[in-house]
Amino acid sequence: MSAAMGEGERAARIDLAAAYRIAALEGLDDGLFNHFSCAVPGEPGHFLLKPFGPLFEEVTADSLIKVDLAGRIVAGEGHWEPTAFEIHSRIHRAVPRAHCVMHSHMPYATAQSALEDMRLLPVNQSAMRFIERTAYLTRYGGLVLDGGEADAVAQALADKDLLLMANHGVMAIGPTVADCLYDLHYFEVAARDQWLARNAGGPLRLIDAATVRLAAEQMVEERRYAARPHLVAMKRRLDRLNPGYVG
Repeated sequence: MSAAMGEGERAARIDLAAAYRIAALEGLDDGLFNHFSCAVPGEPGHFLLKPFGPLFEEVTADSLIKVDLAGRIVAGEGHWEPTAFEIHSRIHRAVPRAHCVMHSHMPYATAQSALEDMRLLPVNQSAMRFIERTAYLTRYGGLVLDGGEADAVAQALADKDLLLMANHGVMAIGPTVADCLYDLHYFEVAARDQWLARNAGGPLRLIDAATVRLAAEQMVEERRYAARPHLVAMKRRLDRLNPGYVG
C-alpha cells in the first residue's frame, strides 16, 4: 500500500480484506461472486471493492480497487463486477449511514429467502438481533443490473440494517466492517437455527412479542461492544489458517 495513503484508508482496507477471507473460512462466499464494500474514510463518494476475478480467500488489502459513484476506478487494478457496482454504488449514495455494505448468498439465509414465508421468526436468540432490523424484498427481479432493481435494494435499507432478498440472498449495512461482519455471521446462525427447528418435526416454540422487543434492545447494545472484538478474534483465526491479507 502506498506510503501516501491515509491511516484511515489503510485500516479500512485491512479490515475489508480480512472480512472477505473470514467469510470464505465460514463458507459464506460464492465462487467469484458476492461482494463487500467499504466507504473510504475522508473521501466522500469513494468506496473499496473486490475486483472481479479473485476469490474471497485471495483478497488482500492492496488488491482492493477504489471506485467512485460513477464507476471510475480511482485506484487499483482490475474492474468491478456489474451487479456489485450497481448495488454498492446505489446504497453508498442513498444510505449515508451505510459505510460498509456486504452481500452474500450464504447457504441458510439464501435457503430462507426461497420460502414462501421467508421472515425470521422469534424461535432462537440469534433471531432477536434481527427481527426488528430486517427488511424483505418479496419479489425476485433477476440480476441487479439496472438502476431500478438497485434502487429497490437501497430503498428497502433506508431504515433497516439487513435485507433478505427473495430467492437470492442477504444484504447487511453498517457503520463499520466489524458491524457488518458481526451481523452477517449471526444472521446466518439465526437462519440456520430456524431451518433446523422447522425440520425437527415438532411445533415451533415462539418467543412472545414483549420479550422480542426487550431482547432486540439488548442485542443492539451487545453489537456495540461485541462487533469489534468479534472481528479481532476472527482475524486471529485468519492469521492461523489463511494469513497474508494485510499485503
